[in-house]
Amino acid sequence: MNDVEGLCEPRFEAVRETLADLLGKDDVGASAAVCIDGELVVDLWGGYADADRSIGWERDTLTCVNSTTKNMTALCALILADRGLLDLSAPVAAYWPEFAAAGKEKVLVRHALSHTAGLPDLTAPTKVEDLYDWEGVTAGLAAQALEWEPGTAAGYHALTFGFLVGEIVHRVTGRSLGEFFAEEVAQPLGADFHIGLSAVDDHRVAPLIPPPSSTDEYAPSAPPGPDGRRREYTGAAVRVRDVNSVDWRRAQIPAVSGFGNARSVALVQSALANRGSVGGVRLLSPRGCEPAWEETFSGEDRVLRTPMSWTVGFAKFGNTFGWGGWGGSLVASDPDSRMTVAYVMNQMIDRERREDDRGMEIIMAAYSGLR
Repeated sequence: MNDVEGLCEPRFEAVRETLADLLGKDDVGASAAVCIDGELVVDLWGGYADADRSIGWERDTLTCVNSTTKNMTALCALILADRGLLDLSAPVAAYWPEFAAAGKEKVLVRHALSHTAGLPDLTAPTKVEDLYDWEGVTAGLAAQALEWEPGTAAGYHALTFGFLVGEIVHRVTGRSLGEFFAEEVAQPLGADFHIGLSAVDDHRVAPLIPPPSSTDEYAPSAPPGPDGRRREYTGAAVRVRDVNSVDWRRAQIPAVSGFGNARSVALVQSALANRGSVGGVRLLSPRGCEPAWEETFSGEDRVLRTPMSWTVGFAKFGNTFGWGGWGGSLVASDPDSRMTVAYVMNQMIDRERREDDRGMEIIMAAYSGLR
């Protein structure tokens, strides 16, 4: 079933065609969305919500977007900074005093948001179940020592990003990251994105499908360096079956456990591309958006083993900023054109075996509509 449903302004017909092509090749079910000036101009979906291709992907189908969640978590911090409740240049310990242990008193909030804090791995949790214990994980993180001097190097904080930023948000607001996001972002915008999914939404979830030739034991691995060696990691290994579990849906792991679709991802992130406003709802001021695209680090990422440009909360690629999730989801915002593009799917691709260009194909198709 390659039929694509939904809204698509004529000038963005290439996005519809691209999504249809992907559904005819690699994808099982997927959605794509484009926002211009904070308004949806593309909102498309198609395919199936299950590996057996027996349940259609509907308008309100949700799936776990893995690290695309980081974009949402970063936005929460920028909102607090814009309100004057959080100083991006202050030490994390100013809000979370216990965090100063083990020589971490010089870690700034902006370091936590830009993957330069020196805490790329969680050393305490060894099982996925441990990640569901917020107090236990954050206490362990507060006790950890640094791998490098904050701000001098970058290394992708795959899981720690969410616990660091999430605990800062909790200390400032008294609310969990998921609660703050729901009340201050999702609800005002009417965005169907969740960090901590309710049981009432379980019937809408499209489980992630492991890459072809893999099973639900499939887990991400660190990319090899120039010498062919991989970064050693002894923490909890998240598998596809973990992400598809009920416990994962209920948990708040703000780096990776968000559930949504392309429409909700694009709507939320378009606030930053559109100078803080979406559909008449203002989340933050135009100036409060600027840290999202202002580079704070450029160089070799010690974890990803590739040159990266990090801003306060996002990766920067030319004029765009955003980030994607394990398996293929992606969002990118362009503040010059006030455009945000999102792609969310259930079929994962192992990037070690082959390049995954699906999200980029959707983005390039969207840019063709601006000409």
